[in-house]
Formats: sequence, structure tokens, C-alpha cells
Amino acid sequence: MIVLVGTLLAEGAASAAPKADAGPALTGVNLSGAEFAGEKLPGVYGRDYIYPNPTEIDYFMSRGMDVFRIPFLWERLQPSLGGALDPAELQRLQAIVSYATAKGATVILDPHNYARYRGALIGSPGVPNERFAAFWGRLASLYQGNDRVIFGLMNEPFGEPAEAWRDPATAAIRAIRQAGAKNLILVPGVSWTGAHSFVHGNYGVPNAVALQHIADPANHYAYEVHQYLDSDYSGTHDTCQSADIGVATLREFTSWLRDNHKQAFLGEFGVPVEATCLTALRAMLAFVRDNADVWLGWTYWTAGPWMVSYHYTVEPDPHGEAPRPQMAILEQFAHGAVSKER
Repeated sequence: MIVLVGTLLAEGAASAAPKADAGPALTGVNLSGAEFAGEKLPGVYGRDYIYPNPTEIDYFMSRGMDVFRIPFLWERLQPSLGGALDPAELQRLQAIVSYATAKGATVILDPHNYARYRGALIGSPGVPNERFAAFWGRLASLYQGNDRVIFGLMNEPFGEPAEAWRDPATAAIRAIRQAGAKNLILVPGVSWTGAHSFVHGNYGVPNAVALQHIADPANHYAYEVHQYLDSDYSGTHDTCQSADIGVATLREFTSWLRDNHKQAFLGEFGVPVEATCLTALRAMLAFVRDNADVWLGWTYWTAGPWMVSYHYTVEPDPHGEAPRPQMAILEQFAHGAVSKER
């Protein structure tokens, strides 16, 4: 049975939290491609960037995945700041959202912009907070009737203190609720929203302080964090720090969530095909499963039609029948798993 997050959280974090042994309610993958070639705006569809296709939705659902995070570029969807949404780009996004949700999956909308529009930081004179809020108001109005759509406010804000990011995040949440949308909202922190630095970061006051009392009239939000396991937590290297680094990086944040009656979603994490990394991946997913009272779920980074050769990919190998080694681990912890961890 697929659990609707909108229903799950409506009763409140404490009363609606799933049992730890059941695992988190939402488990899946990022489907990359529409955020490609940000230096080419708008770019040529099918050459510079691409959206995922129904075949990928079908494949990952067959492996037990039930949530898909869809990265895209704000500038392509809204070419003029404050203007209308581009009809062709919106149709591409709508097509994959409609297909996935009709199949029973959940979709996370992810403006993959690092808190920027055409290079200018949200909250700067060129991109006032109200423009970011208005964008989310427009987008939310389109999906306010679909509980299977989650609003990820922004991918990996960086370059500003957490207390500065709080204002545009709050404005966007307010605009979403004013549009009539009751959907779950995922709120990221700054400094690339790393779980390892959420509680004690050195980017102004920590995310845990600045965002602890984020204002949501519907009280229907969770924190989105990302966590890679390589030497600088960037997800760019082919080795991991240790076999237990995944658990170590999540432990303090998980305790903070529980102490403050909050919940979170692990929006990005990934590893290469290397023995220590695969062990760390398995341990991290087991940790999230065992703490499902505060973890709503996860989406692995990444898959997508142009991600066949990416070092962390779980995109099916067109020349092989077996799933990627990372995928073989992911499906053991998937909410709709075809096989369960023994």
C-alpha cells in the first residue's frame, strides 16, 4: 500500500509517525536531466537538457521505488522573473508529473537553482523575495489538488547565512498556502543543506537555529537535507570516508529532529561502486529505516536518461540485465520493495 504523505503528516508528526520497523513512507530516486546546461538558457530541448520518460518511472517502480524528485531550472519554467510560466516547459514538467502520480507514485518538484535566478541570489535587489514567492504561488496553484506532489522549495542554497535564507523560504511557504495548496513542503538549509552541518554549521547561525521555527500556516513541512559520504561531502569523489560515515553524518541531526519534534527527508545521497561505499550506503539506509519516526524517506542521486555513465548512477545499464550495485541495495530498503532485507 502506498502511503500519501499529505495524509501522513496532517495528523501531526508525533501521532502520525510510521513505526521504525516499517521504514520511511517514501523511498525513490532523483531523475536528472531537466536541470542540465544552466549556462544555456533556455537551451534546446533534447540537446541541452531533457526530462525523464515514462519508461524510467515504470522501471524504478518495478524495483520498489515510489517517489521521484524531478530537478528543473527555474529560468526555463519562468523565463521572465515575475512573468508567466512557459507553456512548452510546463507541459514537459506536467507530463512526467501526471504520468508518475497516475501510476501511484509521488513527485517532488525541485527548482535546482542553488537559491539563484540567472546567477543572482534570492533576496538580492535583482531577485527580491517576493518574486521567489510569486513563482511558488503560481506553481502551487497548479498542483494544489494533487496530494502526490511535494514542493521542494529550492535545491541546495549556498552563499548566504541561514538567517538570510529564512525570509525567502518563509515568503514562498506563505505564497503556497495562499494559493490554496496543502501539499507537503520540503525546506532546505543553506551550505548545500548538508545533514552533517545542519546543527552546528559555520555559515551564520546554524540551520537548526534559523529554521527551527519556520512559519507554515498549515504546519505541513519537513526539512530537506543532502548527505554525501566522500572526503568533503560533495559527492564528487570515488571513495568514501569510512564504512560508518553515513550513520555518523546523520546521527546528530536525527537526534535534533526527535528532540524538537521535527521530520526530515533525505533528498540527495549517492555513492560509487566501491566496497566501503556500498557498505556505508547499506548502513545509512538501515539507520534511516530504524529512525522512521523522524525520517519521511529518501531519494537517491541519481538516475535519468542521460546519466548512464555517471559514477553514482542507478540508471539501468542498456547493455546489462542486472540492476546497478547501488540499486540492488536501495531496493532492499524501498517502501514498495520487491525484495526485503533479511
